[in-house]
Amino acid sequence: MTVIVHTPTSDLKSSLDFYKKLDFCVISEKKPLLVSDGKVQIEINPDRFARAGITLYREGLKTGLDDLKKISTILETQDGYLLNAPSGTWVYLKETKDSNDFNTVDVCTSVLGNFSGISIETIAFDQSVSFWEILGFQVIMGSRQESWISLKNENGFIISLMKALTCPHLFFNPSMTYFNGKNNLSVIKKIRELEVPITEEITQFNPDGIADNILIRDPGGLAFFIFNDG
Repeated sequence: MTVIVHTPTSDLKSSLDFYKKLDFCVISEKKPLLVSDGKVQIEINPDRFARAGITLYREGLKTGLDDLKKISTILETQDGYLLNAPSGTWVYLKETKDSNDFNTVDVCTSVLGNFSGISIETIAFDQSVSFWEILGFQVIMGSRQESWISLKNENGFIISLMKALTCPHLFFNPSMTYFNGKNNLSVIKKIRELEVPITEEITQFNPDGIADNILIRDPGGLAFFIFNDG
């Protein structure tokens, strides 16, 4: 199963400039237009019906659909299905016969640091866990009894679910997550030097009130947590 993050745009040039400024590689200029930091691939979609979400390419599109219909709304599209996850996150389900159709360029990097998966905030926590399990993700950290849980698919892509009212900062679903540990302040410094707009400077986790975590967004609204966890 190949996972590609999906972001809309009303201005393709602005979106491409945003990612190029952060040193993402443009790995496909055709449809889908893809950028990558070597760990995750992002499709930039100028279609007016596009929304921020997650695209899953896999064999056997109908696998698990009956179970998913019990906890999700599903629309059939021209090339697969559009699902509404219990968190409200849009999931595009599409067919692929080759899991290597969208190989990540390993030499690509970005100034954002270490990609650690996607974060999703949800009121319907149990249903959200079940949703991703049906889609082939398995729990690797946390539990249904805690305030968060992380799941990983066969290709190592991680989705972390957070219970509502546990994160004391802005949260946009879905959010790209980068964990840089003690190097996060230098990453934030580089982002400032590049004059990338910061949506929120997060100080709640620092006893000295230092903004050691930040949140940025691309022109289409896709969010990026640049955190010192991990």
